[in-house]
Amino acid sequence: MLECKNLKKIYGKKCVVNNLSFSINNGEVFALLGSNGAGKTTTIKMILGLTKKDGGEIIMHDGVKIGYSPDTPYFPPFLNGSEVLSYYADIQKIPKKESGEEIAKLLNTVGLEEDKTKIKNYSKGMLQRLAFAQALLGSPDLLILDEPTAGLDVMGRIEIIKLIGRLKEAGKTIILNSHILSDIEQVCDRGIIIGNGNLLGTWDKKEEHYGKSLQDIFIERIGGMRE
Repeated sequence: MLECKNLKKIYGKKCVVNNLSFSINNGEVFALLGSNGAGKTTTIKMILGLTKKDGGEIIMHDGVKIGYSPDTPYFPPFLNGSEVLSYYADIQKIPKKESGEEIAKLLNTVGLEEDKTKIKNYSKGMLQRLAFAQALLGSPDLLILDEPTAGLDVMGRIEIIKLIGRLKEAGKTIILNSHILSDIEQVCDRGIIIGNGNLLGTWDKKEEHYGKSLQDIFIERIGGMRE
């Protein structure tokens, strides 16, 4: 579905993404792994076209619909959850009759009640849930989730991971950026490890990796970079 070739992004004199290459197949959950500042979110923003790349190629199938949940979601504070989703449904030109049913379903799916609570009174976890619902609006082909469980309590995180698992079973293609390695191991098929914008290694659930866990591989790669 998606192929990135030698992606590069430079801010000032700092190269935050350096000749990064990877590909994502239809129907798989693909992980972007790395420490803070590794270049994961910048890579996501280049894929989305929110940040201009300074080199490389992004090749995507024609007509692919993308849903995006950012790492720090922001919505107009004077709206409630239903109104936010209605606003995005209008942008996508989803008919009112269809959007009303879909919005109610999505709010229920992510564990938010369809009430009048204003966004300004939302907790961090509620904002994350609403961002996930917004990303699912319109049934996208490719779902990009940047730290979707940040700010959630334990039960909230478990619910979101289960939802990602159900989306995977339904054939959705997902890019997942998360620091919680146990979540990655649970729902992802493959992934890459990035450090200072460089590709440090890969991970594939189907491969044995000589008995090493994802945590072992991650520490080995990131630790090697810091030596």
